[in-house]
Amino acid sequence: MSSAAVTRQSVLHGRAAEEAAVRLLLDRARQGDGGALALLGSPGIGKTAVLDLAVTLAGDFTVLRARGIRQEAHLPLSGLHALLHPVANLIRSHVLTWALRLGRADGGLALPAALLEFLRELAEAEPVLVCVDDLHLLDAASREALSFAARRVAGERIALLFAAWDPAELPGDVPVRTLKPLDQAATRALAAELLPGRLFDDLRGGLERISRGNPLALRELVESLGAEQLAGLAPAPDSLPAHGRLHRAHADRLAGLPEDTRFLLLLLAADPGLDTATLILAAEPADPLSVLAPAERAGVIRAEGERYVYTDETVRAVAYAEASLARRRAAHRLLGDLLDGESRRLARAWHRAVALDGPPERLAAELAAAASTASRHGHPGPSLAYERAARLTGHDANRAEWLAAAARHAWVSGDYPRARSLLTWLRRPVASDSSRGQAELMYGRLELLSGNADSARDKLLAAATWLVEHDRLVGVKALLQAAEASYLAGDIRACQAIARQAAMLRRGDDCVAAQLMFEYLEGIAATFGGRHRAAAGPLRRVVELASGVSSPVTLVWACVASLLLGEDATAIELSARAVDTARRRGAISVVPQLLESMIQAQFWLGRYSSVAAHATEGLRLAQESGQLNAAAQHLAWLAHAAAVQGDAESCRDQAHAAIELAESHGLGIATTLGNWALAHLDLSTGRPAEAAARLRGRHGNDHVVIRVMASPHFIEAAIRTGDTRRAAAALRVLERWAASTGSPDRLALVARCRALLAAPGETGELFREALELHRQGACQFETARTQLLYGGALRRERRPGAAREHLHGALETFQRLGAVLWRERARAELRASGEAVVHVSPAGDPERLLTAQQLRIARLVAEGATNREVAERLFLSPRTIDHHLRNVFVKLGVRSRVELARLLS
Repeated sequence: MSSAAVTRQSVLHGRAAEEAAVRLLLDRARQGDGGALALLGSPGIGKTAVLDLAVTLAGDFTVLRARGIRQEAHLPLSGLHALLHPVANLIRSHVLTWALRLGRADGGLALPAALLEFLRELAEAEPVLVCVDDLHLLDAASREALSFAARRVAGERIALLFAAWDPAELPGDVPVRTLKPLDQAATRALAAELLPGRLFDDLRGGLERISRGNPLALRELVESLGAEQLAGLAPAPDSLPAHGRLHRAHADRLAGLPEDTRFLLLLLAADPGLDTATLILAAEPADPLSVLAPAERAGVIRAEGERYVYTDETVRAVAYAEASLARRRAAHRLLGDLLDGESRRLARAWHRAVALDGPPERLAAELAAAASTASRHGHPGPSLAYERAARLTGHDANRAEWLAAAARHAWVSGDYPRARSLLTWLRRPVASDSSRGQAELMYGRLELLSGNADSARDKLLAAATWLVEHDRLVGVKALLQAAEASYLAGDIRACQAIARQAAMLRRGDDCVAAQLMFEYLEGIAATFGGRHRAAAGPLRRVVELASGVSSPVTLVWACVASLLLGEDATAIELSARAVDTARRRGAISVVPQLLESMIQAQFWLGRYSSVAAHATEGLRLAQESGQLNAAAQHLAWLAHAAAVQGDAESCRDQAHAAIELAESHGLGIATTLGNWALAHLDLSTGRPAEAAARLRGRHGNDHVVIRVMASPHFIEAAIRTGDTRRAAAALRVLERWAASTGSPDRLALVARCRALLAAPGETGELFREALELHRQGACQFETARTQLLYGGALRRERRPGAAREHLHGALETFQRLGAVLWRERARAELRASGEAVVHVSPAGDPERLLTAQQLRIARLVAEGATNREVAERLFLSPRTIDHHLRNVFVKLGVRSRVELARLLS
């Protein structure tokens, strides 16, 4: 087989670790050090694909392959017969020949020993690979003989590879590798292979949610898609194809269990949170633990605390779907009768509604009432409950209200495809302006997360128009979110106009949450107009009012107010409280946005490792939930962290990805953030003209808030290129904001910029003022940057001794923070001052030797991810991953991925 053919056939998404294990098994067999490996995993997870890969890689082997078949499991030696049939004419052992011919095994040593001897004879000519799929379905005699051989091939040119989903049927003393579901990057790579071209976000999210990382599930779901689903005109599938191989495999597995076991499994499928105490009542007079024992032995369920859970959610869905409608209704009716207590009010109402255990209108009203007071956690959840109530009722007004509530709860939990589907239903003629306003509000919020910022603003303004008359607080919140959309777009005038519109709705008896929103809009409107002192009062009141609210969204506004006031520690405290509250409430949709505020506070404090860690988490959550607008900002912040560390390749990849995404969604903030990161990189590599050009206000790169934050870099770059006029103008804007905050870190930057603009005789005093302010602040990186600039100025004034004092401090800080490019700039200045600088390599473990980005890449590769999978996960190019990985190998002194995995384990 040609090398091209091997490469083409050996690509398995997300299975790099398994491929490495198979290659190692085959390499050892070639060298006469045989062995065995068992692959364990649920149906469709990719075990057969790994066996196929092994066969492809074993081009120089004699390959014997067989598969367990349920219908032949009762036939002794049927498995060995299928395995050895292609080489039956080479068998010389009478024991093996007659056993296969008669289909009988005496249970002694003779047959297993004869099989092992025959494999040894075959291996004299060329190595032997034995592949057995679905080992758990093989007849017992064949399984016993193969297990015997697997334990005795050390020192032989023989490799045995088994695959099964039942761990009880695997041979003892054989290494086992469990195949996990594909991660998101591998799932998306496989989806892109199966469906070339751009997938609609809702469709991709639906495929990922239903397939749960199972490759066969994804393949069958793709094959089941209709033209309208592919075009984005119909929702994604909500279950596996009923006639697909995977559904049937699970159904057959369940069909082999006793009937009373299957009924208890149906109860667990109907209510995943069912506790053992309720199961005992449901199973009376039988013992539920005994009844469920066959399912537990088969690996269908496992005990987890006080309840049983399905080991695979796909099996749960199949167990429910395979039951007849009458049997499902009986299960729900029984659960509705057994569940009691206020904490299980929603579950009880849900089961009665599904079972149609009463008049539909009464059931719908009970279910909606229970959903209104229920926690977002547990089964079925408010969104599903409201949807079921909407389907039961015959009243248009109730249906519209409950559909809007269902969509809102789906949005809060991060299930955006389902929220959109519910809104499509709701958009059909509705009965009230309030419901129409709720629909527009949800559309606007979804657009704010993943669509065009201007479009989101228009939808939210339309929603506010409908809602203000019916629910003033929600209407004001819609106005505030419309202002946020304008802020993301960089349309400051629109933001100020919305603030003026909202101010007209203010009342003296407003609740705390409403007061906070009005103060926030007034504060940011003044800030965007450059009236920082006027903004301070409202922003201060926002922070004070935050103690009386608990909504994560409301808390994030207080966090932004803290940032505008220059109170970074308060911002971190508020954002941490907001993130914790959101996670406890299951409000997944807001976590990426909450992390943005935390990141900005960490950035001002110079905690760049925290910036990178939170941006990585924020990007992951944003990608998983389809929040493209949040993803753009997190990419830009990752680019900033990379620029500080001097990771030029990652900085460029992530900044350009952020800018591309931002420009397609009208996000002026992310575009300006991305260009700022690139400008930082330009400055650190001695390209001030390029840095100044990136930071000059121009279309798509003129977000006023980010431009003010980036002023210190622009002023420095402009001065180096002789553009003192623009530098002085930018400094005046920066001075007004920094003075209004009183923040030592920000005031230090102002003093540094003044020093850069000052006449030669005045620079020293201003630099010293900046350093004194830095000592009162917290950002060590900017302190080192000031030391570097001051040291350079002193060197040019021919004061090398004084210069070296500051340059050494800068070098030490840059070294400690891993700021590679700035460290080299400090070394260059020290050499220019007349000091020989000795490069000292960091000692110790990989965390000291590698940059944060290199360490992330190394760990992912050590876990088995391919370069392309790492690139997709970190939003970098494969070329950049190759570059980093070469540096990792050199720094750690390793030569292969296996050595890297061993070192980092």
